[in-house]
Amino acid sequence: MPIVIYILGLAVFAQGTSEFMLAGLIPDIAADLRVSVPAAGTLTSTFAAGMIIGAPLMAVLSLRWPRRWALLVFLTAFIAAHVVGAVTASFGVLLATRVVGAVANAGFLAVGLATAVGLAGPHAKGRAASVLLGGVTLACVAGVPAGAVLGNLWGWRSAFWAVAAVSVPAAVAILRSVPPTPLGAPVPDARRELRALRRPRLAVTLVLAALVNGATFCTFTYLAPLATDVSGYDRAWVPALLAVFCLGSFVGVTVAGRLSDTRPMRILVPGGLALLAGWLLFAATAAIAPVALLLVLVQGTLSFAVGATLITLVLYRAADAPSLGGSFATAALNVGAAAGPLLGGAAIGAGLGYRSPLWVSALLVALALTVGLVPALRRRGRADAPGQPVPS
Repeated sequence: MPIVIYILGLAVFAQGTSEFMLAGLIPDIAADLRVSVPAAGTLTSTFAAGMIIGAPLMAVLSLRWPRRWALLVFLTAFIAAHVVGAVTASFGVLLATRVVGAVANAGFLAVGLATAVGLAGPHAKGRAASVLLGGVTLACVAGVPAGAVLGNLWGWRSAFWAVAAVSVPAAVAILRSVPPTPLGAPVPDARRELRALRRPRLAVTLVLAALVNGATFCTFTYLAPLATDVSGYDRAWVPALLAVFCLGSFVGVTVAGRLSDTRPMRILVPGGLALLAGWLLFAATAAIAPVALLLVLVQGTLSFAVGATLITLVLYRAADAPSLGGSFATAALNVGAAAGPLLGGAAIGAGLGYRSPLWVSALLVALALTVGLVPALRRRGRADAPGQPVPS
């Protein structure tokens, strides 16, 4: 795997840290900028919305740019947004920087996926994608706790400065390591690529990725109250439980990187069924602390193994849209990341308790399995029908 792909992973690590670190900083931001905690919480949902809109939009706008310069523009905008966010005394300005940072992040990830897949070769899309997605999971394992520690020691602004500082060497490395676009290289055609993205099988795969990621973030978002109010853990255990979940996610992405290029169905079918069983078991046994701890690890692993494999499948099925395929994969992930917490919050708000997001996660995975199985069964039925050719 070319070293430049790992450099892209470093930048994604910084961006993933920015996306998730607010979970431990919201109360301090609210107090410092004199807004309510729910108002400060919109910084997280705004970032997710910016990612959803930004991924396809930035990919289309930068379609004709050399990829090295597109990556640098997006990363520079991301750094600038965090510098402004670190010094502002206005909540409105901070909110605006989250939108800018999210759009830049989405554009970088979309172009970064296309660049990594192109550099890795046609048969290593899964390995390349796993390096970039591994940057996100490492942000959960190391970056988010580090942001919380910095916030406790020197205030929430120090976490924003740290994200900007980590991104600077990545920008320098991209300038030096990402190869320039060769002279005479074919110019991407947005209309042709968008037509390729309309294929039904690709659309189904994007829906599956959104549903599985929605299930993941539905529970992950409310893991802290679930652990304290249902499983009986002390609040001091919450960072450890979050780290365990994120450690599982890193293992899952690693497994997907090894298998998704050659044997994706060995992950998707048994992994999807195990994921559903795991959410159901977690919902039934959440009050048993040791079982809950084990299932936090297991579900983190399964969720990201299945989710990363679906993203790899998107990249293969969007082979005729190499520049825009990654942007739609990014958007699908963030649709799930935005919708899952909303659905989990609605269940809690309806008085169903902190265990209810687990049932919602199970429902989303069950829906994903149904959506994925129906087209497969239809194809199988056509193949088995008398006089019908077997599809390739």
